Amino acid sequence: MNLTLITHLIAAILAAAGAWAFQDARWHADVAEIRLEASDEKLQAVTKTRADERAINKTYVEALNEARTRAIALGRDRDAARAESDGLRDQAADAARRLANAPPAAVLEYASTVNQLFAECSRSYQGMAGTADGHAGDVRTLTDAWPVIPHRPAAGNTAP
Repeated sequence: MNLTLITHLIAAILAAAGAWAFQDARWHADVAEIRLEASDEKLQAVTKTRADERAINKTYVEALNEARTRAIALGRDRDAARAESDGLRDQAADAARRLANAPPAAVLEYASTVNQLFAECSRSYQGMAGTADGHAGDVRTLTDAWPVIPHRPAAGNTAP
C-alpha cells in the first residue's frame, strides 16, 4: 500500500474518532443539562408544595385556636345561662306558693303577664331559630365552597 494512502486513512480514522468523542461529550453535556433542568423543576415543585402545606397548616391552627376561644366563651355563656335558669326556677317556685293563696284578680293579672312573657319568648325563639338557620346555611356554603386540590396525574402520565 501506498504510504500516503495509509497516512490519509489513519488521519481520517483519527478525525472520525475525534469527531465521535466530541459528539459523545456534547451528548453527555446535553443529558446533564436536561437532568439539571428536571431536578430544578422538581425542587421548585417541592418548594411550592411545602409553602402551600405551611399556609394550610397556618390556616388550620388559626381556625383551631379560634374554635377553642369560641368554645371557652360558649362555656361561660352556658354557665351564666344555667345560673340564670336556677334563679328563675326559684322565683317560679316562690310565685307558685304565693299564687295558691292569692285572690282571683291577682291570679288573672299573673296569667295575663305569663301569656305576654310567653309570647315574647316565642318571638325570641323564632328569631333565634332564624339566626340558627342562617348559620347553618353559612356553614353549608363554606363547606361547599372549600377549595379542593385537584388530582394531578403523575409526571409522564397524560391519560385522564
